[in-house]
Amino acid sequence: MEIQYPSSGRRQGGFKMPRSDRAVGFFDQALETLSLEEREAYTTRNLQEMVAYAYAHAPAIKARFDKARLSPQDIRTVKDLEKVPITKKDQYAELQKENYPFGGFVTVPPNQLRRIYVSPGPIYDPQGPEPRYWRCEKVLYAGGFRKGDIVQNTFAYHLTPAGLILDEALLALGCTVIPAGGGNTELQVTILRDLKVTGYAGTPSFLRTLLKKAGELGYQPQKDLALEVAFVAAEMLPESLRKELEEEYHLHVRQGYLTADVGTIGYEYQEKSGLHIPEELLVELVDPDTGVQVGPGEVGEVVITNFNKTYPLIRFGTGDLSYFIGEPCPCGRTSDRLAKLVGRTSEATKVRGMFVRPGQVDEILGKHPEIVRGQVIVTRAQHQDELIFRAELREGISHPEILKDLLGQTIRQVMKLRATVEFVPPQVLPEGGKKILDARKWD
Repeated sequence: MEIQYPSSGRRQGGFKMPRSDRAVGFFDQALETLSLEEREAYTTRNLQEMVAYAYAHAPAIKARFDKARLSPQDIRTVKDLEKVPITKKDQYAELQKENYPFGGFVTVPPNQLRRIYVSPGPIYDPQGPEPRYWRCEKVLYAGGFRKGDIVQNTFAYHLTPAGLILDEALLALGCTVIPAGGGNTELQVTILRDLKVTGYAGTPSFLRTLLKKAGELGYQPQKDLALEVAFVAAEMLPESLRKELEEEYHLHVRQGYLTADVGTIGYEYQEKSGLHIPEELLVELVDPDTGVQVGPGEVGEVVITNFNKTYPLIRFGTGDLSYFIGEPCPCGRTSDRLAKLVGRTSEATKVRGMFVRPGQVDEILGKHPEIVRGQVIVTRAQHQDELIFRAELREGISHPEILKDLLGQTIRQVMKLRATVEFVPPQVLPEGGKKILDARKWD
């Protein structure tokens, strides 16, 4: 059902735009509406050029092709990609340790990059000199952002790329950006009110937190705030939460699928029926065990081949599971569409926008020999992710409360997240059991 927004009585002052204008138009209509034949030719040409370039300039790509006894001439079509071994996202930390700093996948020296980002692991991600490196302008335009918006960007600007990805794209669209980052909820509510902020970028759960905090501070968000449009990413957007944000707060909410290594993989538009894949990359959905492309409507791992000459990724396995939507999109865009993400191929999972990996559990245990084994449990309450670290202590440990505090500090240091620490009796955590248990329920 289309939400009917009131035409008056709220959001006084600041930038004003008819609601309908946020839900129409294209950032690059010629490219976004290619015919099937034009799109196939465009993709094939870019694939062939990128494979040849990556083989010639990225040592890790050449090594993998040579090991598989492949040459660039063997890859002429999307189907031919099945011949190429998949490089899993979870492998990159080890590959980088073997060949610092980028594992042999980057084609230029580090001092020719614009930025280098650091994710837990550590994993180093480059930002090359290419214009529109992250391909996020069309994402935000499709999501309803327009020139003149004042946008509060609550994604982190520290080490990881999310904040700057959105910052650069918003500036390119002609928006004014407030580099807010996360936390400081009362101050952020004050900023929303004082600066008549019209746009929000961040996680959906933090948007809800800010709106609830505004109510607690005595404001009426629909009357006292100018907020109209929101782009959310880095965590799941349950439809129940979207409905709350749209119906209770009258916001235009769209989501994107972005990663630190690839940039934009998919984005929503006015129809809210799937994630359009940008033209600057190629997405396969494959059987995680065999690497064979799955059939229409079947669930498979999202595997990326990008058209990025600084950081060419040929069959990069994200570990995310999804499926293609087959029918044409009413919005007029002709690119393939991904449905929502339906799971992960490994235990690694995203919590509050940060990946949590089994290796991090091992790292934490290695710093605390008092612990026999540990397990991370991810739950969700009131649209907020919650992290629990369950640990079995060795016999004879004294002062467990002190250890609990120290363990909490180590978790924050390694995972960059806060967790509730629980000590459990022996044999509750089975030997060889899962190190990460995702117990969240999504609607």
